[in-house]
Amino acid sequence: MMNYKSFTFAFLFTLLSITNSTAQSKIIYPKNEFRAVWIATVANIDWPKNNTDSVEKEKADFIEILESYKKLNYNAVIVQIRSNGDAFYPSELAPWSRNLTGKEGKAPSPYFDTLEWMITEAHNRGFEFHAWLNPFRATSGSNTEILSKKHDLIKHPDWMIKYAGKYYYNPALPEVQNHLTKVVEEVVQKYDIDAIHFDDYFYPYTVDGEKFNDTASFNKYGNGLTLADWRRNNVNTFIQQISISIKKIKPWVQFGISPFGVWRNKSVDPRGSDTQAGQTNYDDLFADPLVWMENNWIDYILPQLYWSLDHPKASYSKLLKWWSENAKNTAIYVGNSTYKIKSDPDKKWDLPTEIPNQIEYTRSFNNVQGNAFFSAKWFLNKNQDVTQLLAENQYKFPAIPASVPNFKKLVFDVPRITSVVKDKTDLVISLQPTRNNVRYVVFYGTEANSIINSDDPSQIIDRYFVHKNNNRLFIRIPISTIENKSNFALSYIDYYGNESKEIMTQLPLATIKNSK
Repeated sequence: MMNYKSFTFAFLFTLLSITNSTAQSKIIYPKNEFRAVWIATVANIDWPKNNTDSVEKEKADFIEILESYKKLNYNAVIVQIRSNGDAFYPSELAPWSRNLTGKEGKAPSPYFDTLEWMITEAHNRGFEFHAWLNPFRATSGSNTEILSKKHDLIKHPDWMIKYAGKYYYNPALPEVQNHLTKVVEEVVQKYDIDAIHFDDYFYPYTVDGEKFNDTASFNKYGNGLTLADWRRNNVNTFIQQISISIKKIKPWVQFGISPFGVWRNKSVDPRGSDTQAGQTNYDDLFADPLVWMENNWIDYILPQLYWSLDHPKASYSKLLKWWSENAKNTAIYVGNSTYKIKSDPDKKWDLPTEIPNQIEYTRSFNNVQGNAFFSAKWFLNKNQDVTQLLAENQYKFPAIPASVPNFKKLVFDVPRITSVVKDKTDLVISLQPTRNNVRYVVFYGTEANSIINSDDPSQIIDRYFVHKNNNRLFIRIPISTIENKSNFALSYIDYYGNESKEIMTQLPLATIKNSK
């Protein structure tokens, strides 16, 4: 029987032999790579584990997720903060989620701002925090008795359309679009997030025998378009409005969307992919990611390629090639389905090498910059044969997400240390104030006889969140991470994801003063 390493080598050799000019030679350890995990809260998929858990347990479980993915050298979390017209934060526009407290509209007890706490914990571990919202889904079922009086279905039933046993906001209504824009604006204004993230839910997935009854809206607002073009225009108008709104409030906050993995099948459109998907973005969800990218409305695209590499109807390899060739003006990441490992009719998912090989194939395309994985629970003490392969190979060293295309610029500020204080476990390093906002310090280190090379990810000790106290900037570095290092360098990463030039420094631990 072929072992894992032999299988991986043989597979990669095959990939490299069949790739075309779009694909590039494999980079074994990229320094710049987006590595994210979705943390789904709807139906308590990932977190909280139960909606009746105590605040103490909820916090411990969320930290367990962060720590587990930190050990795997991930660098971003995509956390679902609104799934059904609700909120994981105190809001004037939506009730507290029952997935958090067991009852919709009920605040956590003891009270805490859940979103603010999650962002702080993520940033303190060097993660980007992408706030994930489902804008158009209002409920996950038809039982309205469990809804809070603050829920939009109760307050504005005229905004809703019932379809296949669930309620959806009607994307055609200007008042709906304006309200949902205010929902996004509230999050962007109040919280120190890195991105607003939408997934694949626009118009609902088609259910046989069901009709999405927006006839009255179409008659009022159709303006001579076909029904399909009108629906796509409704979504496009909304995406443009959200983009403009985000950038007006905080230009550095990214807007990313993770659409269904198939735009259109080639059988209905020569521009489409060589797939046989039963539903598609363009024809069923009335979502057109190509238009969003062409108009610079989004900063990254993250298509959900939830199939095996050579799936007969929608292969990961064919779809990745298609998105690589058709994406423009944005960063491109790929969504991977860890939830299918050892639990899918496609037996390719029984192989521990499927996800590692998908990552390697992703890296062979020079304009695709990383992966995100659905969802968090599948690598929490599960599928350890897969996580071991990642820890020893693809994710052996840390990586830093590169800035998205529209955010690229030079960073002139560089870290300049003003003091170093040693406490029981950490070094507290104070830095000179900067002219521009900086988010992280990247800390590099080598042994005495090695030269610092900031392009070498094996030399990245970690990425540390820059804390601010009045005009004082500082980072906290665990002493245990640098005990065997002698040469060090620091660089800044600004709010737009750009890294500054690195600055060499010395940290002679024996002479560092202890705090009192």
